[in-house]
Amino acid sequence: MTNPATELQQIYLAMGCFWGAEEIFWLQDGVVDTSVGYMGGDRVNPSYQDVCTGRTGHTETVCVTYDPQQVSTLEILTQFWERHDPTQGMRQGNDIGTQYRSAIFTTTDEQLELAERTRGIYDAELRSRGYGEITTQIAPASGFTYYLAEPYHQRYLEVNPNGYRCHSMTGIPLPALV
Repeated sequence: MTNPATELQQIYLAMGCFWGAEEIFWLQDGVVDTSVGYMGGDRVNPSYQDVCTGRTGHTETVCVTYDPQQVSTLEILTQFWERHDPTQGMRQGNDIGTQYRSAIFTTTDEQLELAERTRGIYDAELRSRGYGEITTQIAPASGFTYYLAEPYHQRYLEVNPNGYRCHSMTGIPLPALV
C-alpha cells in the first residue's frame, strides 16, 4: 500500500519491446503505476507506425511510477540492467531498430547519478565477461517529451498473457554497490 505522505517518483526506461518491459515493472513491489510510450526523439505526437519506421528518434519506453519507501531507485535500476542486454545498441534480440535501443530518462538528480554509477559498474562487469560496451543512453527526462502509446499497447500482456516478450538478458547480475 502506498503511503499518502510519500512523494512518488517516476523514471522512464527503454529496454526493447515495451510490452515485456512494462510487465517486469508492474509486477515489482512498490511500483504503483506503469504506462508505455515513446521518448527520446524529435517527432511530435508519434504513432506506433511512425516510431516503427526508425525515423522519429523515439525509443519504446516504460514510465514507471514508484514509491521510494517501498522500492528503491537502485532496485528499479537493477531490474533494468539485469532484464535486458544493454550492449546491443539499436536492438534487443530479434527486435532491430532505433525504437528498441536502451535508455534511461531520469526525473531527479539522485536517479541520474545512480543510473550513471550503475552503468559504470555494470559496464566493467560485462566487459570483464566478454561483452562489449554498454550503449544505454542516460539523460534527464526534462530534455524530452514522453508520448503515451496507443491504448491497445497499455498493459498489453495483461490482456494478452501469451503475447510477445523480448528479454535478451546477459544473465549477469549487477554487482553490489560499494
